[in-house]
Amino acid sequence: MERRTTRRTADHGLRLDHAAVHEMRAELPRVAEHVVAAIIDEVPSYTDAFSGPMGETIRNAVQLALGGFLSLASGSRGADVSTPAAPAVEGAYQLGRGEARSGRSTDALLAAYRIGARVSWREMSTVAVRNGVPGDTLAAFAELVFAYIDELSAASVAGHSDELATTGRVRQRLLERVAHHLLAGSPADLVLAAAEQAGWEPPKTLTAVIVPEAQVRPVMATVSPATLQVSDPPGLDEGVLLLVPDAHAHRRIPLLRTLGDRGALAGPARPWLEVRTSYDRALRARAAGVELDTEAHLVGLVLDADATARVDLREQLLAPLAGLRPATAEKLVDTLRSWLLHQGRREEVAAELFVHPQTVRYRMGQLRELYGDRLEDPEVVLGLVVALG
Repeated sequence: MERRTTRRTADHGLRLDHAAVHEMRAELPRVAEHVVAAIIDEVPSYTDAFSGPMGETIRNAVQLALGGFLSLASGSRGADVSTPAAPAVEGAYQLGRGEARSGRSTDALLAAYRIGARVSWREMSTVAVRNGVPGDTLAAFAELVFAYIDELSAASVAGHSDELATTGRVRQRLLERVAHHLLAGSPADLVLAAAEQAGWEPPKTLTAVIVPEAQVRPVMATVSPATLQVSDPPGLDEGVLLLVPDAHAHRRIPLLRTLGDRGALAGPARPWLEVRTSYDRALRARAAGVELDTEAHLVGLVLDADATARVDLREQLLAPLAGLRPATAEKLVDTLRSWLLHQGRREEVAAELFVHPQTVRYRMGQLRELYGDRLEDPEVVLGLVVALG
C-alpha cells in the first residue's frame, strides 16, 4: 500500500556540523536507552512490550529512527526521507500495524512518540551546544526534530488505521465473541476454542470494569492491551464493560489509580473463566451507588443482597420490641446495635450514643428482660448483627 504525506522535513536546508553529528551518532545507544526508560515510566501499557526479545527489537527501531534523523540533519544524500520507502518511516508504519494487532490504541503510541521527541531533543541538543552550534541553527534543529517525529507519528497512525481496516476488525469481532462466551457461562472448551481462534492468551484472572463511554479510550491506553471490550453486555444500560487481565493482588492498585475519578467501577478479580461473577457484583454495586471499588464495600453489598429478606429478618428479631412506644423502641435498637458491635464494652457504647454508662446498663437490662437468654444464643446474636448492621 502506497503512503504519501506532505514531508515537512524535505528540503529543510539544515546542515549540522559533522563533528556534532559524529558525537551524537556515538551517543545513539545511550539515547535510545533513555527514550525507552522514559516511555516505560510514563506509559504503563508498554511495560510488558519492552521486556524480552521484543524490547531489543524496539530499542533497535528507536536507534534506526534516530540514525535516520541524524543523516537527514547532516545533509546526507543517503537519507532521503521524502520517499515513502525510507527505512524509519516504513518502520513507523509497520509499528502502527503491529500496535493494532496487539490491541493497543494509537493513544499510547503517540504518547510514546511525544516522550521520545522530548528525551531525544534534550540529549542531542546538549551535544549540539557542547559543539558550539549557533542559536539560529539550534532553533532550526529543534524544528526539524519535531517535524521528523510528526512524520513518524503520522506513518504509525496510517499503519494502525490500515491494520484495523483489515484484519484488526476481524480480530476485534473474534475477541468480542470470547467476551460474550465468558459472560454467557459457555462451556470451558467452547471458550478456549474461541480464545485460540482470536489469538488471545487466557490470563490467570479477569476483572470486570464498568467505564463511562467517554472514558474508554483513556482507560484502554493504560490497561493491558489484552483487555476485552464488550459491546452491549447483558444488564448494562449505560457505559462500556472492560474485562481486564491479571489485575489481581498488588496489580489492583494501579488499576484503581487509573480509574481514579473517571466514574468507573471495578469488580473483584476472578479466575478468568469465572469473570461473570465479577461482572454481576459490579452491576449490583453500581445499582447500590457504589463507586470505583466494589471490594471496599463488601459489607454493604452483603447486607443489601436481598433487601426484602433483611427487612423480614429485622422484623422477626425485633418482635420483642413491638409492644413498646416507637421512641423507646428506637433507643433500645440503637443501644442493642452499639452493644453488639462494641462486644458489650459499656464505656464505648456510652461514648458512641452520647449517654451515661448507667443509661446503657439500664437499657441493656430492659433488653434482657424482653429477650431473656436469647441474647446469649450465637445464632440470635448473628441474626441481630446482620439485621441491625
